[in-house]
Amino acid sequence: MILDLFAGPGGWSYALSLLGVRDIGLEWDEWACRTRAAAGQLTLRTDVARYPVRPFVGRTTGVIASPPCQAWSMAGKRLGLLDQPLVHQAVADLAAGRDTRDKLLGACRDERSLLAAEPMRYLQALNTVGEPEWVAMEEVPDVAPLWKQYAAILRAWGFSVWSGILNAADFGVPQTRRRAILLASRTRPAEPPPPTHAQHGEPETLFGPGRAPWVSMAAALGWGATDRPVPTVCAGGGPGGGPEPFPSGSRKTLADARDRGTWQPSPRTRRTGSPAGTALARTWSLRTNSQANATVRRADEPAGTLFFGHRANECLWVAEPATTTAAQDAPAPEAIRITAPEAGVLQPSPADSPWAANKGQQFSQIGNAVPPRLATHLLAPHLGRTLGPDDFTLAA
Repeated sequence: MILDLFAGPGGWSYALSLLGVRDIGLEWDEWACRTRAAAGQLTLRTDVARYPVRPFVGRTTGVIASPPCQAWSMAGKRLGLLDQPLVHQAVADLAAGRDTRDKLLGACRDERSLLAAEPMRYLQALNTVGEPEWVAMEEVPDVAPLWKQYAAILRAWGFSVWSGILNAADFGVPQTRRRAILLASRTRPAEPPPPTHAQHGEPETLFGPGRAPWVSMAAALGWGATDRPVPTVCAGGGPGGGPEPFPSGSRKTLADARDRGTWQPSPRTRRTGSPAGTALARTWSLRTNSQANATVRRADEPAGTLFFGHRANECLWVAEPATTTAAQDAPAPEAIRITAPEAGVLQPSPADSPWAANKGQQFSQIGNAVPPRLATHLLAPHLGRTLGPDDFTLAA
């Protein structure tokens, strides 16, 4: 079996399904488990830190782990950085067969920090019988030093290991999501997958095909090949009908926009339920949150790293001033909250992903999921599969 620790809503699982195999996910969050169930993914709803490893010993080919990033992420208080010495100590102790987690947990400033050491508990137990064959782990960039510690231990156990930072945009994801990756194998040299995309694209040469340019938000969302795309504005509960697109508690903003005369549904809204604004010459950008240093990207670029949770309401499409008289006369909102379907496309997840829960929880799941397109590239070599020209088309 392939064991998926902290499986979340199923980014790794979806990637594996594209490669023709399945995993067993261990996940605690109720709504992520419901999403996995709706997608037909195998799941044990459990606390990864308390579940015994014994049922998996002698049966595990691969181990995947994406520990929760809240303690380390720039979107939070980053107390994991202060707890890092304790996490390193836990990893070293677990690798030696000593379980000091309870003692170390009491000293942690954020109890979630120590979850980054949990994969070592599983790996140490499995290593006693020469398992697993391969390992793939993912976290925010600040966890890179911890992955180097894992790498040193795994090499001592006979693995080939690579660890480093990869940018999801280099693999066709419409988001410059940088992640610390660890890849290890007992049977083949571990190395990062070759990038398929580059910021400005690269032409074909005598040595092989070039790389395509990064995928923009506009291209991913189907806004057309224009440098002035318009954002999706779903009118849930309003003139256009359709599902409510915004996180809980944010309906008032849409109502206010209508009252101010800054938002109107276009005719296409009523026909398709996938409405769009009507400004003809506005350039739209995505602002990831309300902080002064928030990432702002034009729609003809990839998004910055998407994170949600308590800031789900703050990820906004913002319009630059109109540049023509026609656009100035066209009613259009100055800022529109991103919808869950749009966020899912930018992750990117399948268009028909069965996200469970209310909108706020859907945003949280989307932000926490591993981009399946990146995961497919990371996992394909371990499974002896070759990807075709399209990231999701497997070569024969």
